[in-house]
Amino acid sequence: MRNSLRILMTLVVVAIAVAAGIWLWNYYLFTPWTRDARVRAEVVTIAPDVSGWVRTLNVNDTGFVAQGDPLFEIDPARYQAALDQAQATVENREATLQLRQTEAQRRNQLSSRSISAEDRQIAQINSRVAAANLKQAQADLASAKLDLERTRVVAPISGHVLNLQLAAGNYVTRGTPVMALVQSNSYYVMGYFEETKMSSIDVGDPAEVILMNGDTHLHGHVAGIGRGIADTNTTLNNQLLPQVQPTFNWVRLAQRIPVRITLDHIPDDTLLSAGMTATVRVQHADGEHPAEPAGEPASTTTPRSLPADRRPTAQSQSTAETSAENATEAPQ
Repeated sequence: MRNSLRILMTLVVVAIAVAAGIWLWNYYLFTPWTRDARVRAEVVTIAPDVSGWVRTLNVNDTGFVAQGDPLFEIDPARYQAALDQAQATVENREATLQLRQTEAQRRNQLSSRSISAEDRQIAQINSRVAAANLKQAQADLASAKLDLERTRVVAPISGHVLNLQLAAGNYVTRGTPVMALVQSNSYYVMGYFEETKMSSIDVGDPAEVILMNGDTHLHGHVAGIGRGIADTNTTLNNQLLPQVQPTFNWVRLAQRIPVRITLDHIPDDTLLSAGMTATVRVQHADGEHPAEPAGEPASTTTPRSLPADRRPTAQSQSTAETSAENATEAPQ
């Protein structure tokens, strides 16, 4: 009796261990969750559109700015002088145009005995040249006004200043980044799931995000699935030949596919910073964010409203004629 009980207990323990092993295998291999997730945000790089030395700096590193707030101002003296010069050029070209038009009008009133046809034509051409010169001067004036306006750099979005590489008195160059702005309320999570788990993930599925910072739990949903990752075998050499790896590992590791998670609500007391580590668990859709059925990529499918073959070739025309004949014979 004791031997039977021992055998039974052993079998039960073995069965429980096998069941637990199978469950853990399926959980880690197929359940849509990952610890390889990062918090990301929209980042705008701030670079001046004109060059010059910084007269005033109105922000601090990591400080918050609202959209339209002044960030810094470049000394406008040179650009004000350029604007005045452009304005004077416009006035000069306007006077020149008026003079040329008056000359052309006066010569048109003279008889053919008093002036030749060539001189009359030259006067008309000079008038058109003066008009073109005026348009060019007006364009230069508009550009000078724009340069003067761009000496005052304002925040294009609301967010936090990051990596401020600027101080009052520094010289900045046009197009060179001097700071970054992390946009407020633009945080999302990018999870990198193994390809073996992608069959259980659909756009719209609810997801739970667990931040490593204080074990904070957030809720969101799958907003998109990345349709491509880098492949080292596609790297080309200087002769544009693919550099295929000569070795192949028998242990094949599953590739990780990026999945974008949109956060539904972020509590006010939750600190989010781009680059934070998180764990993501994707759940089944519950109706709040209904999952969209998986289909072929839009770039490889033909819109339903259009025929499959839209080429005006003999092949497509013969196919259309055959379909029309079949449709005519069907009622018979």
